[in-house]
Amino acid sequence: MLGLTAMLGVRGQATAPADWRWGVDYGAATDPVLARACRVLVLEPDHARPIAPLRGAGGILLGYVSFGEVERQRPYVAALDAAGALLAPNPHWPDARMADLRHPAWRAAVVDTIVPAILAQGFDGIFIDTLDNAEAMETRDPATMKGMVAAGAALIAAVRARFPGIRIMLNRGYAALPQAARRIDYVLGEAMASRWNFATKRYDLLSDDDWRWQATRLRAARAANPALELMTLDYWDPADTRQVAALYARERAAGFRPYVSTLALDRLIAEPRA
Repeated sequence: MLGLTAMLGVRGQATAPADWRWGVDYGAATDPVLARACRVLVLEPDHARPIAPLRGAGGILLGYVSFGEVERQRPYVAALDAAGALLAPNPHWPDARMADLRHPAWRAAVVDTIVPAILAQGFDGIFIDTLDNAEAMETRDPATMKGMVAAGAALIAAVRARFPGIRIMLNRGYAALPQAARRIDYVLGEAMASRWNFATKRYDLLSDDDWRWQATRLRAARAANPALELMTLDYWDPADTRQVAALYARERAAGFRPYVSTLALDRLIAEPRA
C-alpha cells in the first residue's frame, strides 16, 4: 500500500490534470492511437520509420539520447572508443559503456552529430538519459573522475546554445540541475514511487522517504525555472491495474505529470480506466 502522505499529496500542491498524458516507447512498432494521445512522447530515434504519424495535435516528440553512456550498437561507438572517450561497461547494462563527459570527442559527437541527426528526422527535441552516471562516477572516484558533473551541465548548455528552439527533457541528473534547470523544458523523476529490483527480479514500491528525496529535487528545479514541467516515470506490472492506478493518483496529487510502464519501455501502455 502507498503511504498516507503519498496518497494525500503535499499540502498546497495543485493536483495535475488527468487529461495531460505523456509516454516513453523505445520499441519499433509504437501504437499510433496511444501515441497521438500524448502531449509529450519520447521515442528511440534509430528505428527506421516515419514519426509524423505518431504526433497528435500539438504533440511534442523527443528523441532519446544517452549522455552518460553509449550502447554497443550505436554507429558512433567505434570512433568514440578509438578516441578514448568511453570508460567501463555499465554493470546493469553490460552492452553499454560509460561515457567520459569531459572528453572533447564526446562533446563533439553529441553537439555536432547525435543531436543534429535526431532533429533531422523531425523530432522537436531530445530526451537526455543517464546523466546520473556523471555523479555516480565522480562520487565513486573523485580524483580520477573530477569534473564529470560540471561537464554534464556544460554539455546541456552547449546543446541549448546550438539549438535554442528545441525542447529538452532531462532524466534525473539532479547533481547538474542547479546549473541546467534554466536550460531545459522538462525534468523527469524516474522510479519515483516504484522500481524494478534487479536483485529480486520484481517490481518494488519505494519508501515515502525515497519519494520525497526526488520530489524535493524536482521542486527545487522548478523554483529555479518556473516554466519547467515536472514529469514522473514509475515501473509496475500493467496487469496489476489497481496498483498502476494508485501510482498515477499519487504522482498527480503531488502536481507531477505521471507515466507508468514496464522496465523494457518497449511499448506504450494506456493508463487504467477509472
